Amino acid sequence: ETEPLTSKKDASDCNEGEDCKENGRLVRNPKSALRLVEDGNKVHPSQGDKGEAAQISNGYSGVPSSVPCNGMGEVEDAQCTAPAATTTTTTTTSTTCGAEGQQQLMELEDRETWSKKIDFLLSVIGYAVDLGNVWRFPYICYQNGGGAFLIPYTIMAIFGGIPLFYMELALGQYHRNGCISIWRKICPIFKGIGFAICIIDLYVASYYNTIMAWAFYYLVSSFTAELPWTSCTNAWNTGNCTNYFSKDNVSWSLHSISPAEEFYTRQVLQVHRSDGLDDLGGISWQLTLCLLLIFTIVYFSIWKGVKTSGKVVWVTATFPYIILSVLLVRGATLPGAWRGVLYYLKPDWQKLLATEVWVDAAAQIFFSLGPGFGVLLAYASYNKFHNNCYQDALVTSTVNCMTSFVSGFVIFTVLGYMAEMRNEDVSEVAKDAGPSLLFITYAEAIANMPASTFFAIIFFLMLLTLGLDSTFAGLEGVITGVLDEFPHVWSKRRELFVLGLIIVCFLGSLATLTFGGAYVVKLFEEYATGPAVLTVVFLEAVAVAWFYGITQFCNDVKEMLGFTPGWYWRVCWVAISPIFLLFVTCSFLSNPPELRLFDYNYPYWTTVVGYCIGTSSIICIPIYMVYRLIITPGTLKERILKSITPETATEIPFGDIRMNAV
Repeated sequence: ETEPLTSKKDASDCNEGEDCKENGRLVRNPKSALRLVEDGNKVHPSQGDKGEAAQISNGYSGVPSSVPCNGMGEVEDAQCTAPAATTTTTTTTSTTCGAEGQQQLMELEDRETWSKKIDFLLSVIGYAVDLGNVWRFPYICYQNGGGAFLIPYTIMAIFGGIPLFYMELALGQYHRNGCISIWRKICPIFKGIGFAICIIDLYVASYYNTIMAWAFYYLVSSFTAELPWTSCTNAWNTGNCTNYFSKDNVSWSLHSISPAEEFYTRQVLQVHRSDGLDDLGGISWQLTLCLLLIFTIVYFSIWKGVKTSGKVVWVTATFPYIILSVLLVRGATLPGAWRGVLYYLKPDWQKLLATEVWVDAAAQIFFSLGPGFGVLLAYASYNKFHNNCYQDALVTSTVNCMTSFVSGFVIFTVLGYMAEMRNEDVSEVAKDAGPSLLFITYAEAIANMPASTFFAIIFFLMLLTLGLDSTFAGLEGVITGVLDEFPHVWSKRRELFVLGLIIVCFLGSLATLTFGGAYVVKLFEEYATGPAVLTVVFLEAVAVAWFYGITQFCNDVKEMLGFTPGWYWRVCWVAISPIFLLFVTCSFLSNPPELRLFDYNYPYWTTVVGYCIGTSSIICIPIYMVYRLIITPGTLKERILKSITPETATEIPFGDIRMNAV
């Protein structure tokens, strides 16, 4: 094994699959090289090769960044020789030049990277900080004990959300692949997770952008001297419309409806023209036009890749913080603001004994940080190899959680003002949840402030920017996943693929643009993403920690960052985070939400439809497992072993050469 390369050995002594030395050259047998194709590009030297391959101190063997091809996907024999270096011993390992080889070549040499580190950070922050931070966190916080809720929220963030967030960033940055092809390098039998993620992202795009279309409609309607949801004299108003902000002495009765609620339900959504999910009614041309404009903005922001989207997020990720600061200052100066803040933060310690509070805390931090949508894998894959993703995970997670907390003050100072004006308790004013909290309660409060038009414009512009960068991220997760899986088809046709994806998302959104579209949005929000994403991330955590191996994963992190994750991270990845996900998933399945929107109670069959929609994505995982075992040759035991063994080596940069992580 220590025989020098200059020693003489007859060429006839070379066996099939071994390397031969001729005139001081180490020649890779072509059959041995082509065997890499059959092995899925694994670079595993044979026992005889180990001594002859040049050894690098960290245990990785040097390979060239490119290998010439004959244009037919084959490696020419004459080009598979490596001259012996005069000062150092160097060997080369042949790489395949077919689709697999082209894919690795694209990943390593032609792969796009972020122009600046701040582009990546703003993109991740923009993805994690979305509309849910503004409406979901404040509502869940006051519903589950006010200030007391911050205790389970912080615990779930430390032991569940942040470790999963860090894990996905590290996986994406090390393996430099999207959500589908990355599994070849981790645990091939779980590749169905990638397909499930893409389907979930398409479901999200089909309803999430419709909510932005509502915000866009409000934004356009705000360019008037008098906001249209301030009076009861419009064509869409009913006899129950009561404007208690008017100068007349108006009493608020049980059947009273505010002009803001009627504008939202009867003018924007037009739900009165639908009988429910049984009869959705026609399509609103106004919302269709709004959604078309939004998708046009999205397309020209992401069609060229992270080089362009990384610049757009300088606006979409920073603008919301400017507006939140303005609205916070304005809200704090309103009469009755202190009542809202007190209601928001007053702790109810008894709530901590309820299981539902802990489930809500776990669900909120999970969906707020957003692992499991393929976005963190995609964004991190465009990082430089030695980027400090550990620091990035801590910074972006902290910014996200703090944004949610501050958004609560922005919302509840205004709710306190509303309660003061109505002469009611804050609990009566804060009954609305979800989008209604923004489009009815908050819109109404803004309409009755001084300079209402200005505040309405910046508020709905903020909602648009909050949603846009989250849409950029969700679609980038799909784009990166598909382009990395099929580089020979789409790598040079990104613009065309993105256009096709946008068209598919737009057509998939048509059901949400109907008069009963709000009912569809609610159904998709509760069932299409929630349990499916929880299941996906649970399997992802198990695959990485238990199949790929926590030791191997920590070695990967050390290779990038120069230090090994401590015992806290290891325990979280191996046990606490999977238990955290299993806990939330089981709680959801054991107690499915009873859906109700406005005065419409969802019939029982919609629960079945909802579960079918959620299952349609995660069914990809067992289907691919069965498919993988069928196409893998050998006995059942051999098939299982091959299916859980990484089939493609991850090449990592080391100076001017590439190293295969074996």
